[in-house]
Amino acid sequence: MRIAVISDTHDKFPPNLPARLAGADEIWHLGDVCDPATLGEFQQLGKPLQVVLGNNESHNFWPLELRLERAGWKFFLTHIPPGRIPADVNFVLHGHTHAPRDETDERGVRWLNPGCITRPNRGARASFAWLTLEKGRPPDWRLVSL
Repeated sequence: MRIAVISDTHDKFPPNLPARLAGADEIWHLGDVCDPATLGEFQQLGKPLQVVLGNNESHNFWPLELRLERAGWKFFLTHIPPGRIPADVNFVLHGHTHAPRDETDERGVRWLNPGCITRPNRGARASFAWLTLEKGRPPDWRLVSL
């Protein structure tokens, strides 16, 4: 399973991004979509689209967090990184900081951030990530610069 993970589109994205995500089995957006119409081209790809609410949304169309299980791994999706480690998860995926992240904490929980599509932070480039899941293998996280 190949999951495209994006965050912080803030109403815009590079014109070629939907085509680059067409090979995904799912798309996960980690918040700050802003205008829901921004997701139109991604929805047209016909892939399952999971979205969490960001701190810049002016609506509450999506949940603040999602718990998903894929290929035997437990994922916690949110926009703002939580202050406490959520119980019973292997991975925490978040946006908000506009900077990529791939860290494993003392409990073995892996914290991932795909960076920002439109306004990267800390000298980072605009980016998204591919999360590849194969049964019996550790998940593969690949950051893609735009």
